[in-house]
Amino acid sequence: MARIEDLKQKEVINIQDGSRLGFVSDVDINVKTGCIINIIVDGPCKVFGLFGKDTEYVINWCDIKKIGDDIILVDVDVDCVLKDVK
Repeated sequence: MARIEDLKQKEVINIQDGSRLGFVSDVDINVKTGCIINIIVDGPCKVFGLFGKDTEYVINWCDIKKIGDDIILVDVDVDCVLKDVK
């Protein structure tokens, strides 16, 4: 059994292009079933990494291909999972 805190310490890698998306920052959970629906990874920084983020990657749980000791491998189209932060 894994904890959500354990997921936050893992880096997310996209297997389509080998890009590093970042670390898990949050998760969406279905409160009725207790199942994880999405993992959320902070998007790229605005200007030189100095200012806040206004996007995030929202990755569906079924797009996760493998969870290892240090990384999570996902198979996603980055443009489709990049969302504006509300």
